Amino acid sequence: MQGRGKVLVGLMMTMGLAAMDSTIVATAIPSVVRDLGGFTLFAWVFSIYVLMQAVTIPIYGKLADIFGRKPLLLIGTLIFLGGSALAGMAPNMIMLIAFRGVQGIGAGAIQPIVSTVTGDLYNVRERARVQGWLSSVWGISAIIGPAIGGFFAEYASWRWIFYVNIPLGALALGLIAAFLHEDVGHRAHRIDYTGAALLAGATGLIIFAALEGGVGWPWLSAPSALVLGLAALLLVAFIWQERRAAEPIMPLWVFRRRVLVGTNLATLALGLLSIGVTSFLPTYAQGVLGVDAVTAGFLLGAMSISWPIASALSGRLYLRMGFRNAALIGTVLAVAAGAIFLALGPGAAPWLAGLGSFVMGAGLGLLSTPLLVGIQTVVGWNRRGVVTGSNMFARQLGQAVGAAIFGSIVNATLFAWLQQAPASIAGQVPATSNTITQVIGGNGTGALTPAAATYVRDGLATAMHLVFIALVAIALATIVVLLLTPRQFDPLRFAGEDDPAPPQSAPAAPEVAPV
Repeated sequence: MQGRGKVLVGLMMTMGLAAMDSTIVATAIPSVVRDLGGFTLFAWVFSIYVLMQAVTIPIYGKLADIFGRKPLLLIGTLIFLGGSALAGMAPNMIMLIAFRGVQGIGAGAIQPIVSTVTGDLYNVRERARVQGWLSSVWGISAIIGPAIGGFFAEYASWRWIFYVNIPLGALALGLIAAFLHEDVGHRAHRIDYTGAALLAGATGLIIFAALEGGVGWPWLSAPSALVLGLAALLLVAFIWQERRAAEPIMPLWVFRRRVLVGTNLATLALGLLSIGVTSFLPTYAQGVLGVDAVTAGFLLGAMSISWPIASALSGRLYLRMGFRNAALIGTVLAVAAGAIFLALGPGAAPWLAGLGSFVMGAGLGLLSTPLLVGIQTVVGWNRRGVVTGSNMFARQLGQAVGAAIFGSIVNATLFAWLQQAPASIAGQVPATSNTITQVIGGNGTGALTPAAATYVRDGLATAMHLVFIALVAIALATIVVLLLTPRQFDPLRFAGEDDPAPPQSAPAAPEVAPV
């Protein structure tokens, strides 16, 4: 195996950490909630993870352009593994959320830097093939992740869903450390710590407002206005800081180019779509359709199987018709998947949920790869980390906001549903959605009477139905965004002629170790 091939294997294994996490945690979350309690907090298990990813991705992207990809990837992976070990030992939901935040800080380096390294090592035509290999990791994880997560949830302990990351991560670190070498130019740098802090603060406040809106306080209320207003002030300060910073963490020219703006908006929508399915389909399958944790995991796994298949095929597609048109086809499939989810109900066959998951994965595969490869073609090497980071930031921001908003919708709808229970069962249903876990997981109903359990399941179905409506609306809006993206977003244009001038001392491209 050549040096590039060994690096690719290491990158695939590192990507496997993030791919496994997306399916294994979602599958086991009902068991986590039953053990630790706190149903109303479970959205934070996803939100804090993607939030910390979102706020660190631009930082990693910028630092990777300055100091090289390898050291940042190694550091991020080590942080992720440390967070995994701590999450496995969490004694309560609050501590689990905190340790998931540590995982997110490390994960912020994995996906963007892996994607940047492949952009460095392979040209546009080669990336069509390499992205297929990288995307295959998601297919493998779709099979292994739900199976392991469901097995641990049913027969062992959910804590092993975090411990399993450690051996995989150790092997990946060894390959990358041994075979990826970079010749990075050394010069003095001024890191934009202020900009990074302002961006993190603004993003965190937006997520907090989304999580608490409709649950901790009404959407239209003074607390919501206060938190969102403070977030807006921090965003203004962030823009001001980026204008004056010698080396801004996210240069403002990223927001002035229509191709980059359109691509990042579509990627933000991709994050919303993926987190909506990943976070709530397993709970819907167990709580409404009445399947066990293993079956729910495989229903979600259908999305992760079709995603890499479509991603691999997208290479041929975007080389023929352009990045934008390939992404449009994917978005149309996402609309179709949302329609299938809307057809679900308490009496629906589980295979229908699996079909919707499969179609959604195919759509997201055709959407994600053309956008990522395309955005890397419009800049040079010394700007690739920044644009890849901005693209991944948009995706993770979409996931963070989506998890928060969708979680708030579900919590608020369930709370209202339980408060409006008929007099005949009012004393039998849970008092709050925090105890909704009595109907999650197979057909178990705990202490609920059959009538009360049916009523609660109907409420869960109603809440999830609103999430599915939102998914369709988001997919339709993404079609509009892509149609407004310039037509010159084309794979035959391998460089952006209006790209800003590179710095005086740009890092050199990476090399790989000899066999």
